[in-house]
Amino acid sequence: MEEKIIDASNKIAGRLASIVAKMLLEGEKVVIVNAEKAIISGNPQFLKKFFLERRHRGDPYKGPFYPRYPDQILKRMIRGMLPYKKEKGRNALKRLKVFIGIPNEYKNAKFFEIKVKEAKDLRCKYMTLGEISEYIGAKKLW
Repeated sequence: MEEKIIDASNKIAGRLASIVAKMLLEGEKVVIVNAEKAIISGNPQFLKKFFLERRHRGDPYKGPFYPRYPDQILKRMIRGMLPYKKEKGRNALKRLKVFIGIPNEYKNAKFFEIKVKEAKDLRCKYMTLGEISEYIGAKKLW
């Protein structure tokens, strides 16, 4: 089966995640590139506080563990939309790859178009996953 390559640039992360989760459950392989450019709408101060609380929640040794990097945050969002505790959900998550930027193997590939609201369609404030992950302590890799 051929991989569907999706560019997350300027796409709303939650809407993108729900569409990708559905595709994974249908048995398709999905690759998401430019995860750091996906956006989350809302007041930036609230978003920073929300993600920092998630990051510091729980015990540092026993969890729950929440990722810092934008590719892992997006993968975790998609995981939340899958029945992860069942075998079909775990198998679906194995068919997903998420990258920061565009790796060399996907540079010349044709991207699969998804109709998702973009940043230009919003009339509210928003932040990119890259900005959020920088705030919660990730080293800048993008």
